[in-house]
Amino acid sequence: MTTKLTLSVEENVIKKAKLYAKQTGRSLSELIENYLDTLTDETKSGEQLSPKLKNIVGVVKLPDTFDEKEELRAYFENKHL
Repeated sequence: MTTKLTLSVEENVIKKAKLYAKQTGRSLSELIENYLDTLTDETKSGEQLSPKLKNIVGVVKLPDTFDEKEELRAYFENKHL
């Protein structure tokens, strides 16, 4: 069953996504549906990593005090200033 979904997305992102969809012969709805399906497919989560990437997962050790949410917030604040 298909259900309508309303999203709020930056205008420039929508323009780029529509262009990409057109160039690849797909609809924007199809792209988003496939992305959400891939994102939430728990059975494939570990299978999607390439062998090279699997080898380096866990190599970087972060300090116990590292706050991922705070770092991400600071990154986006600096990016959009």
